[in-house]
Amino acid sequence: MKPLLKTIAAALLAAASIHSYAAAETVLRLDESPVGEIDPAKASDYADSVLMFNLYDALVAPTAGKPGFEPLLASGWESDGKTYTFKLRDGVKFQSGNALTAEDVVFSYDRMKALGQGLSYLFTNVEKAEAVDAATVKFTLKEAYAPFISALTRLPILDKKTVMANLGAGDGDMKDWGQAWLSTHSAGTGAYKLVSHNPQEETVMAKNGDYFLGVPAKAPDTVRYRYGLEAATVRTLIAQGEHDISSQWLPPEVLKSLAGDGAQLLTEKGSTEFYIKLNTAKAPFDDVNCRLAVTYAFDYDAGIKMVAVTDTVSQGSMATGALPVGMLGSLPADQAVKKDIDKAKDYLSKCKYKPEEMKVDLSWIGEVPLEERFALLMQANFAEIGIKAEVKKVPWALFTEMVTKPENTPSVSQVFVNTMTGDPDTLLYGMYHSSAAGTWMSPEYLKDKDVDALLEKGRVAPEAERAAIYEELNKKLKDLAPSIYAQDQTAVFAASKRVSVPAFADPSKAYALAGFGFSFRLMEMNE
Repeated sequence: MKPLLKTIAAALLAAASIHSYAAAETVLRLDESPVGEIDPAKASDYADSVLMFNLYDALVAPTAGKPGFEPLLASGWESDGKTYTFKLRDGVKFQSGNALTAEDVVFSYDRMKALGQGLSYLFTNVEKAEAVDAATVKFTLKEAYAPFISALTRLPILDKKTVMANLGAGDGDMKDWGQAWLSTHSAGTGAYKLVSHNPQEETVMAKNGDYFLGVPAKAPDTVRYRYGLEAATVRTLIAQGEHDISSQWLPPEVLKSLAGDGAQLLTEKGSTEFYIKLNTAKAPFDDVNCRLAVTYAFDYDAGIKMVAVTDTVSQGSMATGALPVGMLGSLPADQAVKKDIDKAKDYLSKCKYKPEEMKVDLSWIGEVPLEERFALLMQANFAEIGIKAEVKKVPWALFTEMVTKPENTPSVSQVFVNTMTGDPDTLLYGMYHSSAAGTWMSPEYLKDKDVDALLEKGRVAPEAERAAIYEELNKKLKDLAPSIYAQDQTAVFAASKRVSVPAFADPSKAYALAGFGFSFRLMEMNE
C-alpha cells in the first residue's frame, strides 16, 4: 500500500474507532418533581438526596439487603456511646484531585452547623468534631444519641480546599461558606461529577473515572436529571424511548398504561409515609377534637384504591400511625385507622368551633397531581360531617415559604416524608418536636411537652428500649392527631428496558435509606 493510502486508511480507522466509542456512551434520563438542591448543607428532600448520593459520599452507607450501616469514606469506627472515632479510608481523592483528610470531615460538619439549614437538625446533639490526625476524625456528643451512625449518611463530605478557594461575599472569616459557588458546583468524592446544574430544569452528571470504589463499565456514562416534567410529557417520552426512569409521582393510571406498553415498574418501600398535615396553630385545628373528627372522616380505603397500579403493584398500603408498618416502633398492620363517620361526628360535637364557622383550605402541591385527588377526596369526606373546605393548588417553592409562619400555613397540607436515615428519630423528630416547627416537614406546628419528651428519650435510650418508646410515641400522636396518617407509601417508578436497577428489583440489594437505590454506579445500561 502506498504511504498516502496508508495514511488515509489509518485516518478512517481512527475515525471509525472514535465513532464507535461515541456510540457506546450511554445516557440515563430520569426526572423528579421538586427543584434540585446541590449544596450539601441545604439538601433535604428526595430529589436532593439522589444528587447527594451521587456527587458526594459520607463516612458510612446503608447495608444492602438488611438493616444497618457499613463504612464508606471511613474504614471503620469505635465508640463509647458519647464519642465516635473514625479512621478514614486510604487513597480517597476528591474530584479536584485533593486527598481526603480528617479536616474535610470537620469542615463539612462545621459548615452544616453554621448554616443551620437542610438536615442540620440531625446533628444538634454533636458538641464538636475534631481532626485527631490526618486520617482520624472524632465526634463528641453532648449526650448519647442512638441514631448517630444513621445520621452520618446525611453528612456529605466536602473538599475544604476547593470550597475555601471559592468563598463568596459575606461577613466573618468564612464569608458565605461557599454557598454561592456550591449552588452551581460540587466538591465531593462521588461516583459522578457535576457537568451543569439548573435547579429549575436539569442537572447533568458524568461518570467519575477516578472514583475510589470504581464505577462499572455498564453504569451510565452521563445522567440527565430533570425537574418538574408533566406526567403527559414523561409518558410520551418513555413510550418513544426518549426517557428511562419516571419520578415516583406519576398517577397510577399512567404507570399502568406504561406497564401495558412494556415499561418496567420499579418499587422502593419501607421508609416513607403520606401525611395529611393539620395546622394546629390556628382555627379550627388548634382543637384536638376537630382534628380527630376529620381523622375519622377521611376515607382511607378509597385513598388506597386511588393509588393502585396493577393487581400486584400499588403506590400505597394501609397506615397504622406515624411510622410505616415494619419500622422500629410501628404499630401492627391490624391496627390501621379506618373511616368512622359516627366517631367523626361525635368528636366534631365536642369541638369549640361550629362547622359553619370553619374556614378550611385543603392545599395540594402543584408538581404532584395525585395530591389533587386526595384534596378532592377530603373535601367530599369533610362535607359528610358538615365542614366546607376549599381546594387550593400551591407550587412547591411557595409552599416551603408559606409554612415558615403558622399564620400563612394552610389548614391542611399534603407531604410524603421519608426517614432520611432509616431511623424513626429522623422521621418523627423533624415533624413533631416543638423546635422543628416551620419546615415543609412540620406544618402542623405541634407543641406538646409529652411528645417532645418521648422524642428526646428515643434519641438517648439503649437500643433495646427504643422500640417501646417509639410505640408509645406513635400511640400518643394518634391521640393528638396532628396529622392524618393516610397511607404508607410505596414509590413506584416506570422505567424503560434500557436500564436495570438491582436495588429496586432484588430485595437482597435494596436499601432502607430512601433514594440510595438511585446510586447510578449501581445501575446498568443495557444498550
